[in-house]
Amino acid sequence: MTTARGVALITGGASGIGEACARRFAKDGHRIAILDVNDAAAEAVARDLGGPDDALWRNVDVSDHGAVEAAVREVADAWGRIDICVASAGILENASTVLEADPEAHDRLWQVNYNGTVNTCRSVGKVMQAQKAGAMITLGSINSYVPLPLPAYCPSKTAITRLTELLAVELGRFNVRVNGLAPTYVLTPALKARIDSGDRDPDVIRNSGALDMFVMPEDIANAAAFLCSDQARAITGIMLPVDAGHLAWTPYQNYAGGVPWQS
Repeated sequence: MTTARGVALITGGASGIGEACARRFAKDGHRIAILDVNDAAAEAVARDLGGPDDALWRNVDVSDHGAVEAAVREVADAWGRIDICVASAGILENASTVLEADPEAHDRLWQVNYNGTVNTCRSVGKVMQAQKAGAMITLGSINSYVPLPLPAYCPSKTAITRLTELLAVELGRFNVRVNGLAPTYVLTPALKARIDSGDRDPDVIRNSGALDMFVMPEDIANAAAFLCSDQARAITGIMLPVDAGHLAWTPYQNYAGGVPWQS
């Protein structure tokens, strides 16, 4: 869907949704820059996407603003511009309560998920503002819309929705669009690990939306590609659910009058 060869910077691009986005934008003809803390996986993805002329990787912890700023500047200097940014780096947590959550784990999740998104968008936003063009994607969640028992993850994803709207307004006059994606449970390596450990039930995940399916990283990448394409040139400031109908399904299932085909 993208119309010209450009540069796409992906945080968390070594696996999961980030990797799927890197592969999709590479397929569309873009050079790819991967920022991730997983050296081996990031190097493997970059090598698979064509090597230093077409894909590079840097070890970057997105919670470190200075490291993000330096890596973004290096990419912009090397390839002249950054046309697309997907801020997908993030970490998960298991169910807990606000009162019982571990304070250090809570703070670390916010440092990565929210501050990491801010650091990425600030650094790339400066490049896009100067070139007066670009498209950014943030990663929210169904947690951006409804409360789930994830006392750090859920509020962090809610905050990313508002951040996305702020950035869309601030950068819109520079011809930079900022949108977010709100996935349901996505069958990433991180989620698969939680299934394998017994912390997640695959049947519950598959049946949690209007569509009986597993949502794959590629489904999120396809939505990102659309929002960054010329076909979405009038869309900015939204958080788009890619959830197999989860947000519609959940209240419907709890209707006090009973679900017709189940009554």
